[in-house]
Amino acid sequence: MDKYAPLKLDGQLCFPLYAVSREIKKLYRPFLEKLDLTYTQYIAMLVLWEEDSISVRDLGYKLHLDSGTLTPVLKSLEAKGLVKRYRCASDERVLIIEPTEKGAKMKEDALEVPLSLAKCIKLDMAEVKQLYDLLYKLLDSSCECEE
Repeated sequence: MDKYAPLKLDGQLCFPLYAVSREIKKLYRPFLEKLDLTYTQYIAMLVLWEEDSISVRDLGYKLHLDSGTLTPVLKSLEAKGLVKRYRCASDERVLIIEPTEKGAKMKEDALEVPLSLAKCIKLDMAEVKQLYDLLYKLLDSSCECEE
């Protein structure tokens, strides 16, 4: 047995996840360009359309993003007039974010994004559901590994 077999690229779970993630983001690009959004801005808006308002900390938790990554995304969305940020009245330490009227209206235009992307994915609905479930199972368990 080859003791270096565990180091082969085709034996790494991380690689197909990484490569597919990059390819999926590439598929999103033309649809998101129409909205003038990056992928990270898009997923932040998805949460805001669902939640209406949310703390920046909770948004980061939902998106699995740290504040160093999320802050520039939110500043950019704010500069585009899509979101507003403000301090929570009951706790000044908490920063709240919510879509502006312009940001809320964008939700209608964004409806075409998942519908268009679905046409690009060569999986049937059962496979999509299975993949979705497995990815979330992996994501939910990824914090459990200790050295």
